[in-house]
Amino acid sequence: MNTEHRSEQNPGIVVDQLAAAQRSLRIAFVTETYPPEVNGVAMTIARIVDGLHKRNHDVQLIRPRQEAGDAAERGPRFHEVLMRGLPIPRYPNLRMGVPSKRALVQLWSVQRPDVVHIATEGALGWSALQAAQHLKLPVCSDFRTNFHAYSRHYGIGWLYKPIMAYLRKFHNRCQCTMVPTEALRRDLEASGFKQLSVVSRGVDIAQFTPQRRSAALREQWGAGEDDLVCIYVGRIAPEKNLATLVTAFAAVQARRPRAKLVVVGSGPQQAELQASLPQAIFAGQRKGEDLAAHYASGDLFLFPSLTETFGNVTTEAMASGLAVLAFDYAAAAQLIRSGDNGVLVAMDDNAAFARAASLAASDLAGVRQMGEKACATARELDWASIVARFEGVLDAVMLRAQAPQGLPLLTTRRSVV
Repeated sequence: MNTEHRSEQNPGIVVDQLAAAQRSLRIAFVTETYPPEVNGVAMTIARIVDGLHKRNHDVQLIRPRQEAGDAAERGPRFHEVLMRGLPIPRYPNLRMGVPSKRALVQLWSVQRPDVVHIATEGALGWSALQAAQHLKLPVCSDFRTNFHAYSRHYGIGWLYKPIMAYLRKFHNRCQCTMVPTEALRRDLEASGFKQLSVVSRGVDIAQFTPQRRSAALREQWGAGEDDLVCIYVGRIAPEKNLATLVTAFAAVQARRPRAKLVVVGSGPQQAELQASLPQAIFAGQRKGEDLAAHYASGDLFLFPSLTETFGNVTTEAMASGLAVLAFDYAAAAQLIRSGDNGVLVAMDDNAAFARAASLAASDLAGVRQMGEKACATARELDWASIVARFEGVLDAVMLRAQAPQGLPLLTTRRSVV
């Protein structure tokens, strides 16, 4: 039986309360990225895997070996299977899987899972899909990264249609594909994707909190308490639309010359961005409490990306007490009430983004008030409810696989956080 309630902080958000699966499942979880790799997909997958394990499920995590000394972790109800991997071009710190259907068929013939979940659509993911179908295993997937949108930012826009065709073929062979927002579900459905279910993402409110604000860190940046500090966290790469970050911060400085910009992250465009923003502070990659302190020590989060499927940094910034300025899509569109707990501007309107940054810079007190409200919104995004929703979809996939052909997938309301 399903129930629902409306968020007290954001009545527009409907939270579905699915009944938990009634028995322990054997879940094969296939991914081509996982911590200690640093990216939003890896972090989210780790949270889901940990949550499923804590809810008494047996989890078999299948991923590429990340380095020569990488050892598979094993414990009660959890074990890793490490496959061969190769470096990803332009992303040397990440690995991608290689075709492995035969190995997976052998593995799952001996250790047969109840359901296979595929988190990434690379060669390892495709092999997992083929192996699951060969063994007639229920299989579901995630749509987590806009690879089709990325193609436009790397000079290979002509690949957009074949990439979309591949993704559509991949996901439509699964019993269900999980997507993080209702807007993305609608877009993919219009492009021919089927059996989509919305499962949003949570945020660690114990790690990301305004309590980690550091006067010492702000002093290190040359910022006093009455100075505006803008933060950007993410890859420094073409798909992040960083030219808009440059123009937006120029607009901020025109209003507030003492304003600071702190850039957290690394990537192939770092040298170019440093040349465009010589006055900015480039903090490199940060993790854990150090990352949380960088967030919380800012005031305004500038996020000009146009290629996110969700954007975990949005919720991390909100939980840290920052006002977020972002385009009206993905997590920002789902969570921000423009002018109340953040600021939204129309998609692709880079000039409007810069104008909004300038306007925010003129009212530091207003920015900080929006940050307080953003934090209140983020407190409702606990991972426990997200994992329960994920578990419920897995259970529905299994029920559908066992049901007579033609019955629809059991789903609930499609808007969930």
